[in-house]
This record gives sequence, C-alpha cells and structure tokens, in this order.
Amino acid sequence: MSLAWALGAVVIGAAAFVQGLAGFGIGPVSLAFLPWLMSPHQAVVLITLYATVFILVIFVPLRRDFTREGMIELVVGSVIATAPGIWLLAVLPADVLKRLIGLVLIGIVALEWLGLYPERLTGRGWGLGAGLAAGLLGGAIGTPGPPVILYAASRGWSARTVKANIQAFLVINQAVILAGYWWAGLLDAEVWRLTWRYALPAVAGLAAGMLLFARLDRERFRRVVFAVLLLSGLVMLIRG
Repeated sequence: MSLAWALGAVVIGAAAFVQGLAGFGIGPVSLAFLPWLMSPHQAVVLITLYATVFILVIFVPLRRDFTREGMIELVVGSVIATAPGIWLLAVLPADVLKRLIGLVLIGIVALEWLGLYPERLTGRGWGLGAGLAAGLLGGAIGTPGPPVILYAASRGWSARTVKANIQAFLVINQAVILAGYWWAGLLDAEVWRLTWRYALPAVAGLAAGMLLFARLDRERFRRVVFAVLLLSGLVMLIRG
C-alpha cells in the first residue's frame, strides 16, 4: 500500500461520506485534493463514475419520498440553459467563473447563518430560474448542483424528499456527462483501474454517510446542506 493510495483513499472515502450524508458534494470535496494524486482529467472522470453509481444507490431507498412538484421546471430550465452555459465556457475563463460562483455560495451561506435566507420559496418561477442557473453552471463549469440544492432546501420538503429530488435531478445530469466522457474516449483503462482500486473506501464512506443521514431531522439536514455548500464555495474560490 503506497502513501499516494492511502491519501487517495482518505480523500475519496471522506467525499463519499459527504455524498451519502447530504446527497451531493463528492465532486467539490474530492476534486480539491485528487488532482495532486492523479491527472485532473482522470480525477474528474473517476469521481463522475462514482457519483453516477452512488446517486442511484442513494435514490433507491428514498424513491417513495420523490415528488414531481417543482421538478419539471428544474429539468426544463436546465435543458434550455445548458447550451448557453457551454458558450460561456468557450468565451470566459473557467477559473473566473468558479471563483464568482464560490463567492455567491459563500454569500448565500452567510445569509442562512444570519437568518436572512428564506425558509420557503413558492411558485414555478423559482424552479425554472433554478433550472436555468443549473443549466448555465453545468454547461460552463460542470457544476449544476448548487442552484438545485438551494431551491430544494427552500421548498419546505422533508429531508428525505429534498435528498430524493436532488438525486433524481443529478442522475440524469451525471448520466449524460458520463456518456459524453465515453464518447470522447476518457473512460480509458487507467480510469477503470483507479475505480476498482478505490472502490472499498468509496463504498465504506458512502455507507457511513447514509447511516448517519437516517438520524438527521429536517433542521439538522438543512445545516448539513449549507455546511457542504460553504465548503464547495471555499474550494471554488481558492482553487478556481
């Protein structure tokens, strides 16, 4: 067992734990460190593989808590805005976009901690707006989650419904991205080798996070969500 493998196992296990607990976060947590241990493109594809499988695993026990209320608007908005997001990627530096989004996320968390972030958002316009923002971010920097997560956290849903709906949205998004990686030839033998090499710590971290989630009520889950968003914002702001 090499030091590089041990460090990678700790990073991936911790990131998978966050994913199992909050239903998102494996990307921002792991990609803050993995590019130091492997090539950046291998790290991105590896985590996308794990995320796609883990999202399905998380969704299955929560499927009865899924609701279509507000979700159609999210999907429609994201489909409309993905192409403009790709255009932004072509014309704006990705590191600038990531740092701007990091600042926005930190600001939103600050509003939550100050008691100024709304507990409940109603109306289809919020869902469509969150979907448009998700499409723009997904196309521009491959990070569609934050707008969806913020929207879900303010719908008055239970913790289980929030988590189920986030998984339902992300599984479509991640599957499309994974298909694109396959088409581009990025799912190579080395990525598959890394996938199996880190499978045990990844599964262990996911299982631990899912077990802890079962003990969270809605308010504690909301605090976890905003804590992960803060971590994501800091990672985007610092690393770009």
